[in-house]
Amino acid sequence: MQDDFDIGSVGANDTDLASDETAPQEPSNGGASGGPPRVRIGRFLVCPESMREYIPCLDNEEEIKRLPSTERGERFERHCPAQDKGLSCLVPVPKGYKAPIPWPQSRDEVWFSNVPHTRLVDDKGGQNWITKVKDKFRFPGGGTQFIHGANRYLDQISQMVPNVAFGSHTRVVLDVGCGVASFGAYLLSRDVLTLSIAPKDVHENQIQFALERGVPAMVAAFATRRLLYPSQAFDMIHCSRCRINWTRDGEL
Repeated sequence: MQDDFDIGSVGANDTDLASDETAPQEPSNGGASGGPPRVRIGRFLVCPESMREYIPCLDNEEEIKRLPSTERGERFERHCPAQDKGLSCLVPVPKGYKAPIPWPQSRDEVWFSNVPHTRLVDDKGGQNWITKVKDKFRFPGGGTQFIHGANRYLDQISQMVPNVAFGSHTRVVLDVGCGVASFGAYLLSRDVLTLSIAPKDVHENQIQFALERGVPAMVAAFATRRLLYPSQAFDMIHCSRCRINWTRDGEL
């Protein structure tokens, strides 16, 4: 695993609004108030509806096709487009998007229209991850390994490893392959901040479920490059059937 990592550069196109450099500027002392210079603002167009799931650094098919190999999951890593090939439009929100349900209610349910994906319901319905009830997704608190629910699972961890001391000794956690982030959602009530990560894969963008629930999350994968966090940034790393070969090539 390499120590370096790529992040996208920040430029004018990274904001919702862009300055129109061709517009005439008013001199700072030309107005009645004598305030700072003013410029006209041009708005970006909205991308086509088909791009509502588009993530520039992860859906860069042109760059992914150039990869010499994808056997280690390289295609799930960030491959940001060149500066002159970035989007010139704004990715649209899903149809019918509503203001997210506030915490703590969001721990247990979110609007279906905000994350209109049903693949997880179909694939993981029997594991108590997620259900769809009318216009909402409900999260019973279960998971692949959480047979008796995430809360009971956390109790079991505390019993097996008393020094974990959630909320005092352990305050910041990384949850790898987080699914719908029930692990991190239930840790919040124990004064633990969890960063939930998962790749964008066959289950669509799982991370959106976490964000709608109010859990910090990002699309990321452990493949050939390290994440953009320094060593020992987390008190604990959790991985429940996340399918990562932690000992590949003798690495941890």
